[in-house]
Amino acid sequence: MRPRERRDSGQRDLLRPRLDETVNMSHPLAKLAAQIDWAYLEKTFGAAYKDGSGHPPLPTRLMAGLAILKHTFDLSDEVLCERWLENPYYQLFCGEEFFRHEAPFDRSSMTRWRQRMGEEKAATLIQESLSVAVKTKAARPQDFTKVIVDTTVQPKNIMFPTDAKLMHRAREKLVALAQKLGVELRQSYARVGKQALIMHQRYAHAKQFRRSNAALRVIRTRLGRVMRDIRRKIAGDDGKQAAFAQLLSLAQSVRDQKRGQRGKKIYSLHAPHTECIGKGKAHKPYEFGVKVSIATTIERSRGGQFAVHAKALPGNPYDGHTLATVLPEIEKQTGAALTRIVADAGYRGHNAPASHKFKVYTSGQKRGVTQAIKRHLKRRSAVEPVIGHIKQEHRMGCNFLAHGAGDAINAVLAAAGYNFRRLIAWLRLFLCIILEAILPSRGTKHIATIA
Repeated sequence: MRPRERRDSGQRDLLRPRLDETVNMSHPLAKLAAQIDWAYLEKTFGAAYKDGSGHPPLPTRLMAGLAILKHTFDLSDEVLCERWLENPYYQLFCGEEFFRHEAPFDRSSMTRWRQRMGEEKAATLIQESLSVAVKTKAARPQDFTKVIVDTTVQPKNIMFPTDAKLMHRAREKLVALAQKLGVELRQSYARVGKQALIMHQRYAHAKQFRRSNAALRVIRTRLGRVMRDIRRKIAGDDGKQAAFAQLLSLAQSVRDQKRGQRGKKIYSLHAPHTECIGKGKAHKPYEFGVKVSIATTIERSRGGQFAVHAKALPGNPYDGHTLATVLPEIEKQTGAALTRIVADAGYRGHNAPASHKFKVYTSGQKRGVTQAIKRHLKRRSAVEPVIGHIKQEHRMGCNFLAHGAGDAINAVLAAAGYNFRRLIAWLRLFLCIILEAILPSRGTKHIATIA
């Protein structure tokens, strides 16, 4: 069924005061809630539902508000549920009229809502954040016609992969699944397998690589024994073969892959789609996750440096080959035609659409560069702090959402959370400016205390 959307009834309760009569309506969250076009979000997100029988889903304002709060304040689903019960401003932001002592949602409700919305619907929150920025005069529409594009890595929540750890973990998962399904193995190697892993790590730390490689061969041999034993025991049983199929395939890939081999490798058993990406960083030569494209404005807006687009790019494509996909999406999301795109030298040889081919300028370019373009090229590094804030403060630094769809959704919501954080800071500053104009005699010290 479609969600039953909430509408402010305006009714009063003799025993409970209304939230808008209790809290400070000049609080930035209350002001932000008043500026967001919730009807537009309800219409967009409501398209993911169909009419029919069944229990109606939770209201769109509640779920969209939770998604915004989660990535704006860098909260996990569990912590957000706890704070929502304690914070009246969170409840007001999500559309509640009276303070609630029990949450009308469960932690898993947020997971199912994200999966149902997907990347395309989640991008509506970035679009709405930019719309609010224009509405509150934190940005101008012409600011979005000139952008900086860059890529970064969104790391996955996995341990650092080594061949020994992966094979040891694959054997443990096979043994656990065999015990769950009642498959009696000849030997599980639980004790000696763990000891072999410990010895491999000790020898490698001591730079005794011959002994380390010998321990690695022991780990590989025991994984192969467990795999062959399972295949013998489940032969002829279609149900058990189907249950073991994916895990056996992953274990076989982990056992056969070699260091330095070309092509796809498995870096995590619970997230096999994870990729190894090298960005040339001295302190972090390789990162394990997915490449993400981030775009921001060249000129800093009044409310800050807003993120105008974010997109996960699986397959680790060459940076310059991402513009064919990214640029049309930026124009669709902002509603403004791009007149200038600035990128680093990694975008040389790009495949931008024909209409944008001569609007893209890369670092170090000399031909056709005017003084105005030189000034814009000097602003190229403005995207770096935007990426840093999104990764450190808005949950892109480590993605906890599952599967490839989780990578795409987390990147979009992190950029939306960053924009809403800028809007909250802008509304707080705007309130200080108004108070300073009204109460000039009290001084800036009192204004800063209020802010």
